[in-house]
Amino acid sequence: MPERRTVALVTLGCARNEVDSEELAGRLEADGWQLVDDAADADVAVVNTCGFVEAAKKDSVDALLEANDLKGHGRTQAVVAVGCMAERYGKELADALPEADAVLGFDDYANITERLQTILSGGHHAAHLPRDRRKLLPLTPVERQAAAADVALPGHGAPENVPSDLPDGLAPASGPRTLRKRLDDNPVASIKLASGCDRRCSFCAIPAFRGSFISRRPSDVLNEAVWLAGQGVREVVLVSENNTSYGKDLGDIRLLETLLSEIAAVPGIERVRVSYLQPAEMRPGLVDVMTGTAGVLPYFDLSFQHSAPAVLRRMRRFGNTDQFLELLGTIRGKAPQAGARSNFIVGFPGETEEDFAELERFITNAGLDAIGVFGYSDEDGTEAATFDGKLPEDVVADRLSRLTRLAEELTAQRAEQRIGTEVEVLVESVDGDLVEGRAAHQAPETDGLTTLTGVDDPVVGRFYRARVVASEGVDLVAEALEQVRATAAAPAPAVAAPAGAGA
Repeated sequence: MPERRTVALVTLGCARNEVDSEELAGRLEADGWQLVDDAADADVAVVNTCGFVEAAKKDSVDALLEANDLKGHGRTQAVVAVGCMAERYGKELADALPEADAVLGFDDYANITERLQTILSGGHHAAHLPRDRRKLLPLTPVERQAAAADVALPGHGAPENVPSDLPDGLAPASGPRTLRKRLDDNPVASIKLASGCDRRCSFCAIPAFRGSFISRRPSDVLNEAVWLAGQGVREVVLVSENNTSYGKDLGDIRLLETLLSEIAAVPGIERVRVSYLQPAEMRPGLVDVMTGTAGVLPYFDLSFQHSAPAVLRRMRRFGNTDQFLELLGTIRGKAPQAGARSNFIVGFPGETEEDFAELERFITNAGLDAIGVFGYSDEDGTEAATFDGKLPEDVVADRLSRLTRLAEELTAQRAEQRIGTEVEVLVESVDGDLVEGRAAHQAPETDGLTTLTGVDDPVVGRFYRARVVASEGVDLVAEALEQVRATAAAPAPAVAAPAGAGA
């Protein structure tokens, strides 16, 4: 029997990319490939790139070059680029980086096995020519679902027959629509709620290469949550470019409120976390569900970006400092310990010292648990790249430094305010006596960790009620009081969605 071809998936960027990698892994394993963790042990290394900002692009190129260095020194024969950077630049990336044996776009995902076999056999697959993916779906949201079958939507799958004899650990993630293979055993996993974005923020290139906004059907999302629960997942994180738009192309902009309650009711899923919310699209009903539904975390990942009205208008966004503070006040009036985080851009074209001071006023009064700060830089193909009023690099760097220092001070103060409170911690790693996890206000990879003390026989995937006794930056130290919901749910078969979840 011939030896199975091996493949390693190297994932960079956000949680959405992680979901896409697990879809690629599912497709490849279903086609007979052996998945390995280390690129040095693989016939082909597939690097799922990020194309968001310059630093992420550099990381992607570095990962491709590092994988290329393995060729000729071990098993690795080929290096392939996929993901956002590959989709965004296509042939341009292939020409600039001959070390990559292929640059594949989203349209290649459904035929990933064929593409990799061609490359390993010495063949060549032409890099795709980038196009504005917003033009692939109808302009009117309610007309998109019917057209979606003809458009590659990573993480959504594509209409196809799934084999009935799937390997262990591989299952339809969305009824009959796609495959997914978990690439780790973390008790937390992301579910893609939607793809693309209809907003036209002047600094952002994502809609051009991710396309217009399109929701996954509630039944697909719910079935995937059931499957993940059967894989030992205890917390699911709903991801997309803009979760507050969910359902608008399905005829119900309030669909997320219903879906959150249904996911929280899936046996084995103890936490549901929602990421990337647009402040201008937050609805009172959504705030109510996120602060008042058992199992749905009162966690608000709000994309403020700035708070000075003049800057927000140039960004093609809405709101101001007082409106944003009012939103946060409403949230904390319903859930005083609610977590909140956001990202901000400083040095945007035309930003004055008065605008910057207004942003400082906002974050000083917002009480955010985590803050990401980025200095503005031009992004290819964006409207902001054409703006006048560009600030000198040293001014941008100075404001970046000042706001970063303020953010670090304020988030450390917010963590310190949690000392003496009780939190529920999901254990994610155990290394000897070091037990680490996350409280409800801490999202994976972005918002800090909680170190648990006083835990007997700690197990990854268990929850503990604990009292916060110390803080260091955004991280907490908490003394375990008792174990809650002690055992993970038994594997459960995928089921059709309840009537309320839609078709």
